[in-house]
Amino acid sequence: MSQPEQTTSYDLTAPAFAAHEGGKVEVRATKPLRGFEDLSLLYTPGVADVCLAIAQDPSLSRRFTARNNTVAVISDGTAVLGLGDIGPLGAMPVMEGKAVLFKHFAGVDAVPITIESGSVDELVDAIARMAPSFGGINLEDISAPRCFDIERRLRERLDIPVFHDDQHGTAIVALAGLINACRVVGRELSSLRVVIGGAGAAGVAVSDLFQLAGVEDVIVADSRGIIEPGRTDLVAHKQRLAEQTNPRGLTGSLGDALVGADVYVGVSGGTVPEEQVASMAEGPIIFALANPTPEVHPDVAHRYASVVATGRSDYPNQINNVLAFPGIFRGALDAGGVQIAEEMKLAAAQAIADLVPEPRADLIIPPVFQDGVAEAVAAAVAAHAG
Repeated sequence: MSQPEQTTSYDLTAPAFAAHEGGKVEVRATKPLRGFEDLSLLYTPGVADVCLAIAQDPSLSRRFTARNNTVAVISDGTAVLGLGDIGPLGAMPVMEGKAVLFKHFAGVDAVPITIESGSVDELVDAIARMAPSFGGINLEDISAPRCFDIERRLRERLDIPVFHDDQHGTAIVALAGLINACRVVGRELSSLRVVIGGAGAAGVAVSDLFQLAGVEDVIVADSRGIIEPGRTDLVAHKQRLAEQTNPRGLTGSLGDALVGADVYVGVSGGTVPEEQVASMAEGPIIFALANPTPEVHPDVAHRYASVVATGRSDYPNQINNVLAFPGIFRGALDAGGVQIAEEMKLAAAQAIADLVPEPRADLIIPPVFQDGVAEAVAAAVAAHAG
């Protein structure tokens, strides 16, 4: 029985819809099927010995199946881009787009998978049960704080790379940008006072990676203000932030944190008032990464900042995850499907930064389509594997 046709307020003839007509990915065979001889090798009876050999030695699956070059891109649709909880069907165009990027930039075959949301236990079990088909798992657009536990438990349960791009991809590229921004302004990472606006998936990962890279003074603020031990409303991941950040013990609002700050990284949306931007240290670094509307409009940011970056492609210094995740998985897969360790993330950030040998205020990060980015990241990751 056919489903009744639904109505929508969108113009389905617009160019964006035409680009998605019929989906953006397909399956192609890598071996020719020219007749009965090929059929007998690719399928029965020839496939039997390959199956039995893999059953005896599961590591052979990386050599004799597509696993070693195949990643699952998985979402439950609860935190899709800036669109929120739009469900698994609404998330599918994004997962397909991610698969296109994996293939274009790193030659990795990615399978878009959207699943019904559920408890952490249900999602971990569902993803883990499908994992034998893949060489890696890229988690995408899963709401915080569930995403933290889901990634951690999958990493504990699986022996393949598991990577939540909303967290770590953002952090890696932001760190690469900060490394080069420091070169532009003549500062060391360890000397910076950094304020991160947002304590979701990206904010937590940016805080962790910045500190691992040597930033000693990091303050994280959420919609209720500075995250600090005196607050009684903190969930588990924010409690950890309270224990590991804010070394000067500041309290109050985001605006209070910004007074005298050298760096602002926005990963939450909203708008930072201009007077708060003006209260920062002289010539600060501003990464306003919300899309499509940065927390600090570039025109405002440039009145005060030495270096400005956004998440948008129509301004200089786009902090875009595509600079990281294709090469991250390429390197991890090439290294034998290893877990992605913190040292590999630091190496990836440095590799991205090194691709801009002479950074300047309007060029601290390589453009998305610069040749060699994924290859450089993959090499750095593989070199730090094991």
